[in-house]
Amino acid sequence: MLRYFALRLLRWIPGVLLLLLFVYAMMFYGAGDPVKLMFLNEAGDVAWDTEQIEAIRSDLGLDRPFFVQFGEYVWNLMNGDLGQSLTQNRSVNSMLASTVPITAQIALAALVIIAGLGIPLGVLAALNQNGWIDNMILGGALFVWSIPTFVAAPLLMVLLCLQLAILPVPRGWDGVFTINAIIPLFVASFRPMGIVIRQTRASVIEVLAEDYIRTARSKGIPEHVTILKHALRPVMTPVITQMGLVMSNLLAGSLFLEIVFGIPGIGRLLKVSITDSDYSVMMGCVLVILAMVTLTNMLVDLAYPMLDPRLRSAQRGDE
Repeated sequence: MLRYFALRLLRWIPGVLLLLLFVYAMMFYGAGDPVKLMFLNEAGDVAWDTEQIEAIRSDLGLDRPFFVQFGEYVWNLMNGDLGQSLTQNRSVNSMLASTVPITAQIALAALVIIAGLGIPLGVLAALNQNGWIDNMILGGALFVWSIPTFVAAPLLMVLLCLQLAILPVPRGWDGVFTINAIIPLFVASFRPMGIVIRQTRASVIEVLAEDYIRTARSKGIPEHVTILKHALRPVMTPVITQMGLVMSNLLAGSLFLEIVFGIPGIGRLLKVSITDSDYSVMMGCVLVILAMVTLTNMLVDLAYPMLDPRLRSAQRGDE
């Protein structure tokens, strides 16, 4: 298993480096000049002093060639240093340390809700294929999938907070188990849940048509044992793949969610850093999101041999 994990890690390293190079190049050539923005954000009419701007840019190391700056960034990154914010007197490490746990809480809590409701509903729909239960569940999944997140968020706040007044307007973040987390978590999880329901339903229907399921039923094995012991494990392989994609989408979608609800997570920090052209913070946010997505995909890869014995055999053969 350790060798399997190491091989998966080595496969991701070149992709991570290429993506870092691409993002750094985009910021270097097109993200704007953070030094000029410092002057623009000053109160009153501040005259631009070209010599002062160049001096500040030189002090920050922004006047050096692209590959020199990128090489220094990668070297500092290897030593655990994500740099210093260009617009705030704080290190990027400390800024991420206060925001990453919040985004991780939201993503993990939404993932638990999606799996805890989406998988059982998908199984229930498959067991009642073409019945009214199946039609209701599948229709509901298609309905929630058709509503964009940027539409659902304000509509829910208008309905639940203003019209019905059963929830306060969510603002900020006090933890997963608070009343302010209800609407953000619902908005984060209801669309991906439709995908998981449909994937689970399709996989269960396919597995139930296999010969070994018919054999188990012909032997008189109880239906719930047949489903839980024989059918659910092969079903989980494509569902776990889908859950990995869902987790990636949750992390990528944190930008909109955190801006709308005023949540001080990594998505909101990324938005502020883009507005201020703060290269160091932008790179730190992208790197952390990339690391979380990579870790999720690696966990999905590690889950495959546990769910499919054929992959375990192939893995032992490679070793």
